[in-house]
Amino acid sequence: MRVPSLSLFKAFLANWTEELNGPIERFLEQLGSEQDVKVSLLAFRAQGKMKTVIVVPALHPGPFKNVGSSLLPSMIQDALEKKFSCVISVPHGLLGHEFDLASQVQNQKVLDAVAGIIDFSSFSSRSTPFIRVEKGKAKASCQVFGKCAILMLTLAPETTEDLPQELDLTVHNEAVRQRLSSAIVVNAHNSIEGPFNLSEAAGSLEEAVTASLVRAFSHQFMPFEVGAAKIVTKEFGVKDGMGPGGITVVVTKVGEQKAAYVTIDGNNMVSGLREKILSSLKEIGINDGEVLTTDTHAVTGVSLTPRGYHPLGEAINHEKLIGWIKQATLNAVDDLKPADVAWCTKIVPKVKVIGRSQIEALCGLTEKTLQEAKKLAILLFPILGIFLIVLALLA
Repeated sequence: MRVPSLSLFKAFLANWTEELNGPIERFLEQLGSEQDVKVSLLAFRAQGKMKTVIVVPALHPGPFKNVGSSLLPSMIQDALEKKFSCVISVPHGLLGHEFDLASQVQNQKVLDAVAGIIDFSSFSSRSTPFIRVEKGKAKASCQVFGKCAILMLTLAPETTEDLPQELDLTVHNEAVRQRLSSAIVVNAHNSIEGPFNLSEAAGSLEEAVTASLVRAFSHQFMPFEVGAAKIVTKEFGVKDGMGPGGITVVVTKVGEQKAAYVTIDGNNMVSGLREKILSSLKEIGINDGEVLTTDTHAVTGVSLTPRGYHPLGEAINHEKLIGWIKQATLNAVDDLKPADVAWCTKIVPKVKVIGRSQIEALCGLTEKTLQEAKKLAILLFPILGIFLIVLALLA
């Protein structure tokens, strides 16, 4: 398909200057391709009422600002908070920009499908403790609830960016061997400093996820408790790297072990901040846990930085952020109650995504678009700078 480069540039300007996402999304809809996408949910109930739901979409929240699925994590939060009246956590799945949704129309398809899930009729009241396995630079955390495992992957303190979908197959195969009915895989997306070399880490990640499932099953299944809390502070905004979904914390208690799942609505975090957060949580009685980001791209393309966004902790004071996380965690601990859990996976058919080839085609317009943009460079230099950054991010 031929995309007029100057029209594309004008569509971008309409978004940047007037917050209009319709013009640029019309291009993305034309370039997109239909895919069936998976959304996994882990729902916790206490005293007959829904306590918290962890939602992991096999989608990427991009490409930038309010375009496509950039705001999808907080949109899912809003939709399910209204439905279940509980804390909703939406950590990042395994996919990259090739699974950005094309438009708000496609977002709504996913939201309707997720909100339509009402069959959490089969619950389990047993869980393993939270465990972590390290293989080389890779770390895999795992906890098994009934017949469903949730795994979280990171290379922290090394850079951890988008991880390949193929890891999901590795987890699935091991889950089948362990006679699980489901396994949910989360990319913690919680460290950025320097280049990301996935080829070096792929083997270690595969070893870690397999070993974590095996080790989890070496532990006894026990009754468990769950507490959850959410904090949205006006102190930080998208220009600082904090999306509208704020901070959610889910705490599980198995035996004497308390583990915290901390999810922050941001696009990655500076290297070393994860470790500071986990250390600070030990000070308030949390034995283990993981820090996750949603990878929201609502924070991307809104600031003139080399990346086009601030990862968490680059523009936000660490101690202030940790203070809010500790407060949310203490609120979740106070909320602990005996719980049971259900899980399900929903396939959303024929959702239009911006596939790899479409991204390459869009990026192929960069040079021609910039030639046209030079005529406006003097008047629009700050905007042009953002445009360059966003096009680089799409590459």
